[in-house]
Amino acid sequence: MNPLPVSLIRETFPVGPLQCNCTLIGDPVSKHAIVVDPGGDEQKILARLQHHGLTLVSIIHTHAHFDHFLASGRLKELTGATLHLHKADQPLWESLEMQCQMFGVPYTPVPSPDRWLSDDEELACGCGVALHTPGHTPGSMSFWFAEHKLLIAGDTLFRRGVGRTDLWGGDQRAIVRSIKERLYRLDEDATVVTGHGPDTRLGDEMRENPFVRA
Repeated sequence: MNPLPVSLIRETFPVGPLQCNCTLIGDPVSKHAIVVDPGGDEQKILARLQHHGLTLVSIIHTHAHFDHFLASGRLKELTGATLHLHKADQPLWESLEMQCQMFGVPYTPVPSPDRWLSDDEELACGCGVALHTPGHTPGSMSFWFAEHKLLIAGDTLFRRGVGRTDLWGGDQRAIVRSIKERLYRLDEDATVVTGHGPDTRLGDEMRENPFVRA
């Protein structure tokens, strides 16, 4: 876990068969937490929440590809937390079972999202906002925690890479526009939590990402 100001609890770790990065964000005062992209291993996620003394209230998704949701249904069942997604990814959410079948991954049933995320919407715990950053999928979201200079980019931006656009709903022009017009306008000192692989620094990507430069 990377150190952040004491006013925020953050831990990121890989889960599931595709090692999707799952992130816990907790308010140390209320002890309420959100989980971003629980792509599997619900018992591990629950254990980390318990370690921090957090109560899960919201499960949010950067997008609706199967590897980012595999523990969502069980987490909701076990904790009562609400599920959140951008509405533009509803068709992908409704095809999660088909996605799993195509990749040979066991499907765990997951209910429909409780509510749809909106652009610039304040997240639970009041510590961040949702940014609509389409391209990898039509409803791809990033989550920005300005006070803590933390950006959860999902599969939109990677360390020296960008998200694929050859999967369901991908759009190359849209992802470039999202990165340039939404992400690269944030604080360049921000830590970027990617959907897979290591964290990066936003300013480094602005200058050195071979696919999209500021």
